[in-house]
Amino acid sequence: MTSAQPITVAGAGAIGCFVGGILAAHGRKVTLLARPRVIKQIKSDGLHLTDFGALSLDVKPSQISVTDHPDSLAGAGVILVTVKTVDTRDIAAMIATFAPQTAIVVSLQNGLEAANILRKMLPGFDVRAGMVPFNIVPQPNCTFHRATSGEIVIEAGPTVLAGLLSTSEMPVTETQAITEAQWGKLLINLNNALNALSGLTLHRQLLSRKWRRVMAAQMVEALTVLRVNGIKPVSTTPLPSRMIPWVLRLPTPLFSRIASKMLTIDPKARTSMFYDLENGKPTEIDALQGAIIRLGKTASVPTPICERVSGHIKRAEKAGAGVPHFSPPDV
Repeated sequence: MTSAQPITVAGAGAIGCFVGGILAAHGRKVTLLARPRVIKQIKSDGLHLTDFGALSLDVKPSQISVTDHPDSLAGAGVILVTVKTVDTRDIAAMIATFAPQTAIVVSLQNGLEAANILRKMLPGFDVRAGMVPFNIVPQPNCTFHRATSGEIVIEAGPTVLAGLLSTSEMPVTETQAITEAQWGKLLINLNNALNALSGLTLHRQLLSRKWRRVMAAQMVEALTVLRVNGIKPVSTTPLPSRMIPWVLRLPTPLFSRIASKMLTIDPKARTSMFYDLENGKPTEIDALQGAIIRLGKTASVPTPICERVSGHIKRAEKAGAGVPHFSPPDV
């Protein structure tokens, strides 16, 4: 597929603006399907993209199209879906109504449920799952900051997309084992809720052995559920998934030495769920801990930790008072 193929990013939040902005900066023809507030900002200021390293890219308003009209999907060759799982059905309905069936639909969303929803609602479309390992922090003045490392992986299909979607700053690879990669990412994303409950930066949270022990216990519970269901996750880190809880439990100096070789984290990074609670938005707890809880029930495997964490997040959502600043014993 050539670089001239039009790309529509359906849901221009943090991930959508960063991914779409990177592609536009490299000459791809990109349209962001966004909310009016985001459109106004981008038309005025463009996009500024940064990361934990040396990345600093400015995308001028003239380099990228932004709209809130779903009929913009009519010209799409590739549609990158970046909305939250809870909004997937609405986006799928728009795609079914306005997009040509020749468009390739790629889910760059958390969990596994979203891609399955797209497949069910878009028969006849080439729908592919994807996995985004890094997190993006929205900052003032249309700045989007990549705060952790990792490379995007998408499901392989009849048409190769990696060349169209890859850039020097944002490599994209294709795999036949996307489901296993998604489960591997979900295991890591289980910490999104713990980070949100703590109110800490990821860096400070990971320097706390008490928090890491909670992370490890939750991951062991999830790994048990996956094993009983015959699922073998592919880790998003150099370590196999089964080894990560062991590393998390190590004394902090040893953990830090090992972790620094596996992952780069900006000192100010927090998870998206932290920002959801802070801004009074719905979280994706049902797509993360909820997936483990549901899978556990199908195999009669108890999931008390995931259930407690999910309950804490849902109560915090309902309270609408921001992050609760829990300590590990509170969980």
